[in-house]
Amino acid sequence: MRDELKDYRSWGGLTARDSEIVGPEVWSAAPEAFRKPALAYGNGRSYGDSCLNDGGVLIAARQLGQILAFDRESGLITCEAGVLLDTILNHVVPHGWFLPVTPGTAFVTIAGALANDVHGKNHHRQGTFGRHVRAFELVRSDGSRLTCGPDMNCPFFTATIGGFGLTGLITQVTLQLLRVPSAEMRQEAIHFEGLDRFFEIAAESDATHDYTVAWVDSLADGPRFGRGVFFRANHASASDLPQERAPHPLPFPIKPPFPLINRLTLRGFNMLYRAAQPSTPEPRRIPYRPFFYPLDRVSNWNRAYGPKGLRQFQCAVPMAQAREAVEAMLRRTLAAGEASFLTVLKIFGEVPSPGMMSFPIAGATLTLDFPHRGERTLRLLDELDRIALSAGGRVNPYKDARMSPATFEASFPHWREFAGHVDPGFSSGFWRRVTGG
Repeated sequence: MRDELKDYRSWGGLTARDSEIVGPEVWSAAPEAFRKPALAYGNGRSYGDSCLNDGGVLIAARQLGQILAFDRESGLITCEAGVLLDTILNHVVPHGWFLPVTPGTAFVTIAGALANDVHGKNHHRQGTFGRHVRAFELVRSDGSRLTCGPDMNCPFFTATIGGFGLTGLITQVTLQLLRVPSAEMRQEAIHFEGLDRFFEIAAESDATHDYTVAWVDSLADGPRFGRGVFFRANHASASDLPQERAPHPLPFPIKPPFPLINRLTLRGFNMLYRAAQPSTPEPRRIPYRPFFYPLDRVSNWNRAYGPKGLRQFQCAVPMAQAREAVEAMLRRTLAAGEASFLTVLKIFGEVPSPGMMSFPIAGATLTLDFPHRGERTLRLLDELDRIALSAGGRVNPYKDARMSPATFEASFPHWREFAGHVDPGFSSGFWRRVTGG
């Protein structure tokens, strides 16, 4: 069992401990036979412990890997729960369709995208992934099978979208895809020299571009503080150019005994990355994968954070307090002497999600990540929590590995209403940690 468990870990480096691995068909055939709490495990791209269930049952959902139906006219696709977004893209893009919402990696399962109600660079236009889910099947631990949709079993529909995978086993999902004219993007890259300029560009771009996101140089200080590059894009018009094949991911060649991410290496990377971006904002046609999934080019890139893994922080703060809160968090990170490799800043729109526990709120969202260096890292993350919460914001539970019950309560004060829909036969390390359940 230990050899089998070694592949069950979170992207942040947490490993499954004392879990029983079972196939979805085995569990679904007799869920009442399992006395330990269960949890579906997809492709392990969650950063924290929301995908782990120490001492319980992990259901290997990737075994549900079939595309069941695809209507090329309407763009409706039905997939089993373990199908990767990458597989869907390979199947539908040649026919003029695209994912309506996608996170920064294509290597998540469709059920994982639903259970986390993921957001993307187009939140201001399309909202979260859950808005585009038309139906799903949910198997509960009492053996019941529920077909859920906006007009079917609505309480379980809203609880399962963004519901941490705790309402039961999702077995299949029907999703409405987005019609696109080509497999390319028309992207602009705009250098900005401070946070005020970021918010100006973001306000302008939300009205003209479907996708917006910014990279921030987390080590820039003094007059350079808050500088970065703003990326905005729309799907490009049709072209006679042949569609680019997805490149095979390059392997990360080593498992370093210490973090390769530090202030020295990151300072050099930030300088090179910024210099590599176009110096003028003229639009360029680029394939969709480099725009949406730049890190997918390197498999196991999380190894760069060393044997203790990484801890990611993401918050959302209402717009009225966003400018001040973002500056405070970036300055606190600088003062702590930490280095964040993936420092991402973008604006969430006002498009509501159907999910009861969905993370996005209208305002700004900041994402940082750090090599896990023990107490010093945890202290910084606690301080970032306090800044976000004092600004009326919330912390993202789907990327968390350490938030306190008090932080969870402040972020989601209505969580007890959601808890009423949690399957009594399901649990996770995250859920037990933040609720004591």
